[in-house]
Amino acid sequence: MATSPTALAPQRALEDPLAHLPCSSIMEYRRGQTIYSQDQPSTAIYLVISGKVKVSRLASDGRQVVVDIYQADEFFGESAFLGLAHRAEQATALDHSKLMAWTTTEIEDIIMKRPRLAVALVQIFVQRSIDFAARIESFSADNIAQRLARSLIRFSERLGSRNENGSTRMAPFTHELLSQYVGTSREIVTHYMNQFRKEGHLEYSRKGIVLYRASFEDWLRQNP
Repeated sequence: MATSPTALAPQRALEDPLAHLPCSSIMEYRRGQTIYSQDQPSTAIYLVISGKVKVSRLASDGRQVVVDIYQADEFFGESAFLGLAHRAEQATALDHSKLMAWTTTEIEDIIMKRPRLAVALVQIFVQRSIDFAARIESFSADNIAQRLARSLIRFSERLGSRNENGSTRMAPFTHELLSQYVGTSREIVTHYMNQFRKEGHLEYSRKGIVLYRASFEDWLRQNP
């Protein structure tokens, strides 16, 4: 069977935006503090220096939907580039966080001098678009338990640290936050988190979550 040229093409090396951005002043936000909201929309793109930030949107019925969680060396706030007067997006510090920020005007000026920055940002936002497409596919094809399992695996890849036994340790996430990310109620998330714990796929407490990825992946294969 013939292989497409696309399949043979090597993955393109990613540009590092930090190699092209000058340092800005560092801003600190306490846990739970709003960074920007629909009433005060973002006019800048942010870089997380330390801590974690939750970006969410308000649905038409007032429910909060988590777009994603960002950690050190990750950017957020790209909706500022559209300059829309009204946005349903907001960003909140999940714990004590330090950020840098550049206004869209500053970014545009830097790109004029360092055009590779534009390539770096496009690569980040395209990868983000691919990730969102995978989540939309999961919403369409998976039940709630499967969506929760895939979400936990994704968080473990991005936000976790590997243990010697192959498990991954993550910071604790409230069931409310997970429900806002998965698209269900806190009670249903609690039900499945308890089920996953009983079946040995994970452990969780107020100190954190330990996820056994191989066990979760076996469960997903057995529950297509």
